[in-house]
Parts: sequence; structure tokens; C-alpha cells
Amino acid sequence: MQNIFIVEDDSKLAALLSGYLEKYEFKVELADDFSRVLDSFLQSRADLVLLDVNLPKFDGYYWCRQIRAHSHCPILFISARDSGMDQVMALENGADDYITKPFHYEVVLAKVRSNLRRAYGRYAQAPERRVESGGLLLFPERFMIQYEERTAELTQKEAVLLEALMQKAGRVVSRGRLLDLMWKDEHFIDDNTLNVYITRVRKKLKDLGAGELIDTVRGAGYRLNALEEGLI
Repeated sequence: MQNIFIVEDDSKLAALLSGYLEKYEFKVELADDFSRVLDSFLQSRADLVLLDVNLPKFDGYYWCRQIRAHSHCPILFISARDSGMDQVMALENGADDYITKPFHYEVVLAKVRSNLRRAYGRYAQAPERRVESGGLLLFPERFMIQYEERTAELTQKEAVLLEALMQKAGRVVSRGRLLDLMWKDEHFIDDNTLNVYITRVRKKLKDLGAGELIDTVRGAGYRLNALEEGLI
């Protein structure tokens, strides 16, 4: 039974959402002290977090950063704030998805299942996969990238993005292909969303000392370039 941690200060909505998910055999825990959300999350050992933006004390973006510093579990925002900038901010702070209120419970359930499949699904019992490309070594199931002796942690979608580029290294991967891989179950994704992930992955590679590896090919997509030791 997978565990869902809900951080929502509207107690009625939290109870309704909890009851709905429990019907589908999820274990659900609710945050009840909004000054200690991280502590409650760590105690819950949650597999996925549903997180509101507008919260007492600190907002959801703050708690998303705190949780992401300790866990790679999927984090889904649920919020009445529906601007594109709010969604971009959620992604920049480490979220995996964004659901606007009012929502259909069936949509929440589908997104929960989708993100759990991606994070823990068919790879759970398989030997650990490694993707090597030049000097880069990606561990897709651990959400970790290694370059020389340094490592960086990735979110689940960042790992999918980087794996797609590494597997086609030196060649262009179209925006459409990346969107399909990262959001298979979504019907519409804001055009800025992929840009946010590209920027985040570029920064992590640069911080590792791998340099500026990802090129934008205008009108086509993105390409992972060569390291000094040769074509990736």
C-alpha cells in the first residue's frame, strides 16, 4: 500500500481528497501542523506528496524545497492559483506536477497513479539501470547523475529528460519527443514547462564541471554535445 502525504489547510477538502484516495487502497496522512510540515513528511515515509501553495506560516514553494532536499518522491501541487508563473515557480522549486482547483478527483487519482508509476513502477524489481555517455553516468532509478568524482541529485522528470538526451547524444531530440516522454499522460503542458527543466538540468551539469553540454537547436529541439574526451 503506497502512502500519500497531503498538505492542505482546507480541512474539508483534505478530508474529501483523503477519503477518495483511500477508496483506491492508498494510505493517506494529512499534515496537521503547518509549522512542522517537513518533520511530518519525514515521519510519514510518504511515496508521494500533494501540496497546496497557500498555507499558513510558509507557502507550499518553501515546503517543496525542504522536502526535495530530503527526498526524490513525486510532489504534486494542488492550488487555486492557475497562472503560468505559479506553475513555473512550482517546477523551479522541485515539483513534478501542478493541478489547479477546482479539480475532478478522477484527474487527481490519474496523476497520482501516473507519477507513482514513473517513480516506482516497473523498475522497482529490476536490476539497477545505468546510462553512460562519454564522461556522464546516469542512474535513472536513483535520480542521480555522476561526472568524474562528483554527483548531483535529479528530480524524476529531470532524469527522464537527461536520459533521452544521453541516449541520442550528438543528435537532436525534438521538443515533442521530450514532452511525450516526460508527460505521457498529459493532454496539455505549458510551453515554458520544458524550458524550465532544460534550464535546471543545464545548471546541474555545469555545477558538476561538465560545462555547457545542452544546445538549443532552434525550431528542432535539444542536443547533448561532446565532452572534451570525445563525442558523447
